Amino acid sequence: MFKVIDKSIIKADEMILNMGPQHPSTHGVLRLKIITDGEIVSHVEPIIGYLHRCFEKHCESLSYEQIVPFTDRCDYLASMHMSHSFSLAVEKLLDIELPERVEYIRVIVSELQRIASHLIAVGAFGLDVGAITPFTWTLRDRERVLDLFEQLCGARLLYNYVWPGGLSHDLPKNFLERTKEFLDYFEPRIEEYNQLLTTNKIFIERSADVGVMPLDVAINYGVTGPTLRASGTNYDLRKEEPYSIYDQFDFNVPVGEGLMGTVGDCWDRYYVRVLELTESVRILRQAIAKIPEGDVHSALPKKIRPKVGEVYSRYESARGDVGFYIKSDGKNIPTRVKMRSPAYCNLSVLNEISSGWMISDVITILGSLDIVLGEIDR
Repeated sequence: MFKVIDKSIIKADEMILNMGPQHPSTHGVLRLKIITDGEIVSHVEPIIGYLHRCFEKHCESLSYEQIVPFTDRCDYLASMHMSHSFSLAVEKLLDIELPERVEYIRVIVSELQRIASHLIAVGAFGLDVGAITPFTWTLRDRERVLDLFEQLCGARLLYNYVWPGGLSHDLPKNFLERTKEFLDYFEPRIEEYNQLLTTNKIFIERSADVGVMPLDVAINYGVTGPTLRASGTNYDLRKEEPYSIYDQFDFNVPVGEGLMGTVGDCWDRYYVRVLELTESVRILRQAIAKIPEGDVHSALPKKIRPKVGEVYSRYESARGDVGFYIKSDGKNIPTRVKMRSPAYCNLSVLNEISSGWMISDVITILGSLDIVLGEIDR
């Protein structure tokens, strides 16, 4: 999927420049091998694998229950999404029906996690183009979400909260009230981000019309999530193939409209995530208002031992379409686990939309993709 640089294509005035893996702008241990003539880039080859930890191979020697904490470490900025997506696949294999309260709690923690992840994406993108203050503001507000997660399960990054068949435990006292207080605090902050960054003249000049990703290019490369929707299509698995109870909520799917430049540019990819913050708040308010009482452990299997078979499930994470393929031979350990990483596919389009831009623009384009290397390398 990633194009390897052929040294025969390097012209006399060009040079190979290595950016990373320790470079602060590469969002993790990613190395970019760039062919450049002065400041103009003609080819970018992402070099991945520095964070590879054999996740899929480890799954072949772990029970289903033991795999859950390892899924958290794939996308460590959206750990709830990883364990939720894996649990959905296992539950599909077991054919379990979950209590309604479990489904509501899962939606609540998933949308809180989406907010926390997008705050990092929005703030770090501003940092990539030289805006320092928005990053400190988004981190400040993300800390409030992590405070809620810490009250929920004692952890702030890797949670092990969503289990196949249910949850590790029910919501603590006052959790919903604290979540409402956070939403009341947070919703006005989104407009502050817009005033500070979204409509900032310098920010617009650095991101609008830069790294345009046409819709056909996005589809051909398997791009998903906000990065795909910024190119002008409203494809969201929560709407197209509803899982859990997302079909019970009223929310919109933000798409890129080219408000400041061309549809599918860096500014659109940024702004779609800002709009998704508002939609997550809408979903959370509805879920909190309608959450029923019940037991969150009633569907937890004593021991997970699926029948012989295979299953594939899809999930709309903060970065896009996460897929888990699981093959069972009837034991409590899966024969095969394969994860589809949305950030891997999103990163694969980098060369296509970076060629012809300057080195500083490559940083902007990479930041607009919102990649996480733990998920890419696994």
